[in-house]
Amino acid sequence: MTTIQRPEGPRSVRLTKREVQILSLVAQGHTSQEVADQLFVSARTVGFHLANVYEKLEVGNRVQAFRVAARLGLIPSEPVIGFAQAA
Repeated sequence: MTTIQRPEGPRSVRLTKREVQILSLVAQGHTSQEVADQLFVSARTVGFHLANVYEKLEVGNRVQAFRVAARLGLIPSEPVIGFAQAA
């Protein structure tokens, strides 16, 4: 059995600007398709970025990713709900 050892203390995680943007929108409750539509990319591209975020943060889902990213100060801990609406 293989054991992975992590150094003690805070870990250094770097997310790209796009990963932060996507994670922030997802944390606001938007689906991958809604995020894709807003950012003019495919839902598959959003999924690709989220998979990278999960790997970097060592998590398995959106909720865990948001919690860890907020705790590490990578995204705001209180997301703003909703898209900006045109009048």
